Amino acid sequence: LSSSGGVSFFHQFLFSSWALSEGNTIRYQTSEEDAPGTVIGNLAKDMSLSLSHSSKTNFRMMKQFNDSFIRVRENDGELTVGERIDRERICRHTLQCLITFDVVNFSKDRYKLIHVEVEIKDINDNSPEFPNKESIVEISENAAVGSRIPLDPAADADVGSNYIQSYQISVNSHFTIDVLLRADGVKYAELVLMKELDRETQSSYTVELVATDGGNPYRSGSTKITIKVTDFNDNSPVFDQNSFSVSLPEDAPVGTVILDLNAVDADEGLNGEVVYGFGKQVSHEIRELFQVDNKSGRLTLRSPVDFEDKSTYELDVQATDLGPNPTPSVCKIIIHVTDVNDNAPEISITPMTSITTGIAYISEAADKDSLVALISTLDRDSGVNSQVHCTLYGHDHFKLRQAYEDSYMIVTAAALDRERISEYNLTVMAEDFGSPPLRKITQYTIRLSDENDNAPHFAKAVYEVSVVENNAPGAYITTVEASDADLGNNGKITYRLVDSVIMGSPVNTFVSLNSVSGSIYALRSFNFEVMKHLDVHIQASDGGSPQLQSTAVIRLKIVDQNDNQPSIIEPPLYKGSAEVFLPRDAPAGYVVTQIKATDADEGINAQLSFKITEGGHMGFSINKDTGKVHVSRQLTYDITDNVKVTVSVTDNGSPPLSSTAIIHFNFIEGTLPSLPSMSEDGTEEPFEWDMSIAIIIVLAGSCSLLLLAIILITTICSRRKKDTREGEFDEKEDTPNVEKVESGHIDSLIANHKGKAFEAHPFPEKPPLAGSTTSETGCEDGRQTAGIFESNNRGYSTLPGYGKETVRPITIWKGNSFTTISARDPHISGKDSGKGDSDFNDSDSDISGDVHKKESPPTNMLFSTGLWACTSECKVLGHSDRCWSPSATRPNTSLASGPHLSTFSKTASLPRDTRRENYYPAHLPKTNGLQSVYEKVQHQEFDYILVGPPTPARIQETDEISIPEYTNS
Repeated sequence: LSSSGGVSFFHQFLFSSWALSEGNTIRYQTSEEDAPGTVIGNLAKDMSLSLSHSSKTNFRMMKQFNDSFIRVRENDGELTVGERIDRERICRHTLQCLITFDVVNFSKDRYKLIHVEVEIKDINDNSPEFPNKESIVEISENAAVGSRIPLDPAADADVGSNYIQSYQISVNSHFTIDVLLRADGVKYAELVLMKELDRETQSSYTVELVATDGGNPYRSGSTKITIKVTDFNDNSPVFDQNSFSVSLPEDAPVGTVILDLNAVDADEGLNGEVVYGFGKQVSHEIRELFQVDNKSGRLTLRSPVDFEDKSTYELDVQATDLGPNPTPSVCKIIIHVTDVNDNAPEISITPMTSITTGIAYISEAADKDSLVALISTLDRDSGVNSQVHCTLYGHDHFKLRQAYEDSYMIVTAAALDRERISEYNLTVMAEDFGSPPLRKITQYTIRLSDENDNAPHFAKAVYEVSVVENNAPGAYITTVEASDADLGNNGKITYRLVDSVIMGSPVNTFVSLNSVSGSIYALRSFNFEVMKHLDVHIQASDGGSPQLQSTAVIRLKIVDQNDNQPSIIEPPLYKGSAEVFLPRDAPAGYVVTQIKATDADEGINAQLSFKITEGGHMGFSINKDTGKVHVSRQLTYDITDNVKVTVSVTDNGSPPLSSTAIIHFNFIEGTLPSLPSMSEDGTEEPFEWDMSIAIIIVLAGSCSLLLLAIILITTICSRRKKDTREGEFDEKEDTPNVEKVESGHIDSLIANHKGKAFEAHPFPEKPPLAGSTTSETGCEDGRQTAGIFESNNRGYSTLPGYGKETVRPITIWKGNSFTTISARDPHISGKDSGKGDSDFNDSDSDISGDVHKKESPPTNMLFSTGLWACTSECKVLGHSDRCWSPSATRPNTSLASGPHLSTFSKTASLPRDTRRENYYPAHLPKTNGLQSVYEKVQHQEFDYILVGPPTPARIQETDEISIPEYTNS
């Protein structure tokens, strides 16, 4: 293509890969001398090719050696004559004149290489022409009939039928012509003597020789020949041979001896001396190439010959003696020029796309096997010497593929990337098969055209930039820069802000961005206390098609400045001052109040320190870190005095900011709850209550109070019902054996017991509410009253449930009082309700009135055990004279594996302990006072051991009484 616009337009076809389709050869004919623009043919129609109507370029002529004679129209492949074609100039004597070239046809995603041959037909545009318009020949009068004299041939540049077809001679009485064909294809005529000559009768003859071609209309040329008849010469020189045929290599040097001619004349003297020379009809061309020595007859090479120009020469050498009226002898010599590999191959490279001569362009997006350029070779030698082989060196991304005998294609062999390799310098070597071979080496450059295959690239995905708050609007923040490896518009980057909303406002109200430079500017003054950081998304786009983008995040960190002074929040200030009350006699170290302040800044700008700026000598000091104000010495102020102290709170910023407050101290009589004293090192931090902790404490306290109230109400109700039922029980039974036991023994027993069944715990400072209720009933009421039993989740031995056997009255200790109930033998029932704590429905807690309706056991049955006694504790707690001592079970194999249930009332029941199954029986030491009782109880299979003092002891004070608490290890 001649214009750069055409190149640019054609360049679009290289954006996609083109798969090679098998090529075809098509031949056309055109006549020489046709006017430019003459239509030769149409490739699309003649080869039935489908055309792409969306593109203006479907055919592309790959320029070669004779590229100006024929033109190809790109849209439909029409072939026309480019300029006047002179066949005689481009093909000379060659019978067939061909102009060959290659055309690429683009079809969808394939390309087809078409080999076109245009034969240039000869027209009869040249007439035969003799070298001389007039010529003279001599013949001896004694020449025999049939003697021949070669005549100069006419020349005709045309070929074929347009070449010379015949010679004619004008009518005469003695001569005729014979038309002959030389070895090089030239037609010539020889003059033939038909009748003896007589010089005395006629000494000369004039004839006209006419040469006529076969054109239509024919053309002819003529020459005038004068024939002179010479005197008789008895002897003429004679050659060894009348004709010779020799071979001459085309690379023969000048001066090479071609042939040594020898002619002999039988005469003597001058008549026998022979000289040599070319015949008159020998052309000037031959005389330039060859020469003959006139004395020796040696034929030598005068100028180099070229097989490619002409391969055969035919010439006549004459031998003449020096006598009068010589008659020359003619020797015909045919010289065959043999081909030598003396021509190196020629290389012509035609790129698919080219802007600069000698450089091919291809898109970096081209796929494998994409056509880059076409290589045409030409070797002017013949035969094997003209066969050429091409090789490509330089890079394995490209390779050669043979298209035709003398044509090769450079195609891509791998994927290309301009950003990695933008230019390839290749070497094309064409070498023939001669011996020795000749080669031609050509350097060729292939440049990759850019495609928009690289998106803009930021060095980092997130850029962190610090901006000091209180900046001026319009202040420069930073510059972001993206890189794009593509070229031109493909690498031209523009920047923009990605739309987003920050704190309800568009991001472009916070910052602005220069679309070309990528510089970012602040549009407002930032406030660290309002906004700690700001994320700005930047998009970089290139100018390619399609457009590629990438984004980066600019994280603007707002840097805090010390622009907020501390604010005092405690104690509450009114017009910069606050009143604080403190006892007039507050001791040194007494914490009066605590100054609390906040600072909206952060970090070092929010680190606060406290100090007293005025009034520090008045007996008060402040902790610089916590702000606690305490008394520094013993105060001597009156109630009417008012002490004023100025407190300053300063942050640690640069420059530091501070706030002050005036604290008025008012003195009162009495004491106020003081804040926790400050530790000596002044590093104590005040404990701050968390709201969730406070809620949990309140809920836990409420639940505890509710539970305590439920237990209290249940116990009172149960005790009243039990008192009613036990009112019918006989309380006046005698217990003489029990009274023999001294109260000191039971006290020592309880106090000195080291086992795991009992542990002694003192009463709390205040007696339980149940105790007061118990004391109201008193021993005087003659009824047994049950108290509250506090189990502390400890296990107790249990009493089997009630059956239908004789009931035995049993007195037990419950909590802080004694209770008398009825019970059956332990083997009767061990039933548990399975409801956790024993309740009224369990068999072992059945204390309904039915049991009291039955007859009481014999009096001596219980008295015989000697278990009835009344201790000083019973007296104090208001119980009757009969009460239980702490009981303990003895091992019982019959009940070892069963559960031990313990229930003492219907409403106030003990909590069940999961460890009761592993109950460890208590082992009491068998003291002297208890030995007999213990053995009797053990032999009678009693479940409880009843121990009592023999006589009432003194009534102890309430705070002296220790109540045993039953535990289960």
